[in-house]
Amino acid sequence: MQLEFYGGAGEVTGSCHILTVNGRRLLLDCGMIQGGPSPDERNRAEYPFDAARVDAVILSHAHIDHCGRLPLLRKRGFRGPIFTNPACRDLMRILLADSANMQERDAERDNRKRQKNGIRGTVQPLYTLEDALDLLQQVRTVRYGQAVQVLPGVELTFRDAGHILGSASVWLALREDELVRRVTFSGDIGQYDTPILRDPEPGPAADLVLMESTYGDRLHRDRAATLEEFGSILRTAKRDGGNVLIPAFAVGRTQEILYELATHYDEWGLDDWRVYLDSPMAIEATAVYWKHAELFDEEAQEWVARERALPALPNLTLCRTADESMAINRLTHGAIVIAGSGMCTGGRIVHHLKHNLARPECDVVFSGFQAQGTLGRAIVERREYVRIHGSPVKVAARVHTLGGFSAHGDQHDLMRWYGAIPGRPPVWLVHGEPAAAEALRDALRRDGTRAEVAVPGVTLDLGAAA
Repeated sequence: MQLEFYGGAGEVTGSCHILTVNGRRLLLDCGMIQGGPSPDERNRAEYPFDAARVDAVILSHAHIDHCGRLPLLRKRGFRGPIFTNPACRDLMRILLADSANMQERDAERDNRKRQKNGIRGTVQPLYTLEDALDLLQQVRTVRYGQAVQVLPGVELTFRDAGHILGSASVWLALREDELVRRVTFSGDIGQYDTPILRDPEPGPAADLVLMESTYGDRLHRDRAATLEEFGSILRTAKRDGGNVLIPAFAVGRTQEILYELATHYDEWGLDDWRVYLDSPMAIEATAVYWKHAELFDEEAQEWVARERALPALPNLTLCRTADESMAINRLTHGAIVIAGSGMCTGGRIVHHLKHNLARPECDVVFSGFQAQGTLGRAIVERREYVRIHGSPVKVAARVHTLGGFSAHGDQHDLMRWYGAIPGRPPVWLVHGEPAAAEALRDALRRDGTRAEVAVPGVTLDLGAAA
């Protein structure tokens, strides 16, 4: 019985861990690497295992850094079941289709450049839309709290992680001969006391915990202060006559921002603005949120029953086509533009940044983590110039980070989630940059917990782990 750290160890993206029980191989997530050095090369690299010999996958949630390489796993021979919950399945379909379309567009663009420059050979997409759609046939849904056997000696229970709709912590009961172990994988843990989703759900005792550490070195700003800052940004932007750009992840962050704009519509003077949701994927994801409103917290369910629509913004324009998106760039003021991708690694937000980033009267509002090597990180670090579509663009707009909107819990949230597990089991930290993981490790150790930072390629013998 072994656990090997592969992706998402020592970095935030590319979540993937390998569990071997009774000779069967089980993956916890199979995510795409985003940002950092040579992400495309790393995503295309060979796995340290034979994909055809993977027996099953357990997927914690639908963000691409957790599910984005599943179609590639299938291309390389994986034919086993993928266990996740129904809301995650619905979001996974949207995100993987978008990722596949992006892979195909990127390959087409690269091949045009190669042909123009007389370079032989062609670049193939990491996977195609057909690959992504074929993968969905392998998905098996498991509801929160339902215990199911996924492989011989492996019993799975999902619990709500409060990160995005359908996000789950993974609770595993493992048996190999006379050896019994309880292993918990946190997935991504959300903040407590935030709108729409329920709080992260506690679980039973465990012998070992694999826990994320994205914000293990910091505390988020108080929610009320974050909302006050958001309102102040909008008032200042209106006075100065610019646009407000909000790079937002299509799943989770977008829905929360729309919810807050609707809730504070009068207070923030939003009738003076035109609000654009410029993301076909986010529009689809918002419909999935509405479909699964039974997973909302009590306040959001009451809001849904009252408003009968999500979101209730009279001045909201949903932009599905490229022409509708390009038309926004003709607006010099009065536009709040919510567009993906959340880290500005691609998508429509990049075009809006190209048109607005050099304008000091404009604002860019980040509401989530920006990984190393991404355009979003470069902007947050206030570099004088960034490169967009190969050209330098001056960073003159005001740049804000609203940490209170993060879908990831901060150090207190992570400690609170872990603290609800009886017995203070040992912890291995993943899904965090080194400084964040080490800070959380030190905080856990001060509380008397055995905590270590995971390193890719390290294998734990679970027979000796408890």
